[in-house]
Amino acid sequence: MIKKPRKIPLKILKLEALLRRLPSDHPKRNQLKEDLAKNKAGYNGEKAIDYHLLLLPDDKYTILHDIRIPHNNTHYFQIDSLIITPKYLLILEVKNINGSLHFDQTFHQLIRTINEGEEAFPDPILQVQRQTSQLRMWLEKHKFPSIPICSFVVISNPSTIIKAAPNKVVIHAASLPHKINKLDKFYTQDILTLKEIKKLSNLLTKQHQPLDQNILQHYHIPQTDIITGVYCPECFHISMIRKRGKWFCPQCLNLSRDTHIPSLKDYSFLIGKEITNQQAREFLNITSITVTKKLLLSSNLQYSGDKKGRKYKLIFPET
Repeated sequence: MIKKPRKIPLKILKLEALLRRLPSDHPKRNQLKEDLAKNKAGYNGEKAIDYHLLLLPDDKYTILHDIRIPHNNTHYFQIDSLIITPKYLLILEVKNINGSLHFDQTFHQLIRTINEGEEAFPDPILQVQRQTSQLRMWLEKHKFPSIPICSFVVISNPSTIIKAAPNKVVIHAASLPHKINKLDKFYTQDILTLKEIKKLSNLLTKQHQPLDQNILQHYHIPQTDIITGVYCPECFHISMIRKRGKWFCPQCLNLSRDTHIPSLKDYSFLIGKEITNQQAREFLNITSITVTKKLLLSSNLQYSGDKKGRKYKLIFPET
């Protein structure tokens, strides 16, 4: 059972919104494109293992994807996928890296060889060991029974060559069902009851806190660099024009009634989760207070305050 499904990471959505609204000659565009490509590669790698997990019996495993849990008052630990069974827990750390991989356990680094060049990455084996320790401390803190915690570093790219790695720790995604089956045979004693599994999965889901960085501050980009206006969903031109209750794109001639909603999402990704009528007018390039109010109310947004002090909460179901 998939208790917590995998979603597009907030970092990707924010990077896409930022690239959409920066001038084509902005000095940070290349860095943003590189970071977006890396984040998408990681997300696609995580999605690639989902196919193999679907081969598992639905009633035997509780699976939580992409959880980020408080370790203490200031730090969190993140797990790509956690599989809960009555007998053991399994942490999956997914890597989507091509080339030839050497897991150097002397200096604790992952060395990738590709196109006759070498590149070093942080050691994912050390990473899953740390995650195991943090999860164990979390379980003890919340009074769960002591249960074996296993971990795999899963290489999602089937063409990647694993040259040197500790046995039983680093695996290809295709071997995941087989490896889990071996764990099922090795661990024979039930530790968690069905009630405890439900309690554990519910508490992890409840405590999950996605990383939500202020992306403009992170990349040192002033808000004044952001291009305002409603973007066209067909050609991505900014900005569309409001005509007779619809949005009109002067570039591709597309017409739409609710194209302002994706642009309000951009505002939430880049600037803030609340917006006033004036801020909405400035961001959507609308002059009418009345039209803006109708658009905000028709978007089914919750709000607080009244008149000039009213603030609309930019919270959408998928974000």
